[in-house]
Amino acid sequence: MARDPGTAPAPAPAPDERQRDADRSQGIILAAARDEFADHGLGGARMDRIAERAGLNKRLIYYYFEDKEKLFQAVLEQAYRDIRDRERELHLLDLEPPQAVRRLVEFTWNYYLEHPEFLTLLNSANLHKARHLEGSQRARALNSPVIETLAEILERGRRSGVFRGGVDPVQLYVSIAGLSYFYLSNSHTLSAIFGRDLLAPKARSERLSHMVDVILGYLLRS
Repeated sequence: MARDPGTAPAPAPAPDERQRDADRSQGIILAAARDEFADHGLGGARMDRIAERAGLNKRLIYYYFEDKEKLFQAVLEQAYRDIRDRERELHLLDLEPPQAVRRLVEFTWNYYLEHPEFLTLLNSANLHKARHLEGSQRARALNSPVIETLAEILERGRRSGVFRGGVDPVQLYVSIAGLSYFYLSNSHTLSAIFGRDLLAPKARSERLSHMVDVILGYLLRS
């Protein structure tokens, strides 16, 4: 008996379309998981809540990410990918060395202010001794370019006689990140201890100027 044309099954999605759907679903899951881990940490996060935030079936989360530990690792990798993508948009190598370092300090400060979830994710990762990053080749690959860029900036500055020599780009980047990270991560306790609102607009502006002065004061030859 001939099949009724009106009942013919819909054609299966093309492979490219299926991949786009999978990428979209994973992106939604990662965004929901990022917010859940930022709010509750790894220990307090719940897969049920992540599924609810994402508006997706919990089984789909397990299908893509296996378990909560793997999902947390994927969230951390995505967090590093996001900040590194933004750093590349700075085009630091197109600038003179002092301007490039200034821009990196300013960017780091502003990114941390605009993305407090990044700091809370790092806090949670450190509570677990970074075991989710130690085995991640992806995280290492993501973080290498910024160090290579900074090394090139430092070498250009040294050759031109603007910067001192012998500066370790890893140590310098840690100092740039640390000056912002500690201040913002501890802003509530520091404000209470010193009796000043360290997140007031004036205080934030003063902090950024101070950090730029500290970093460039160390690098510039007198």
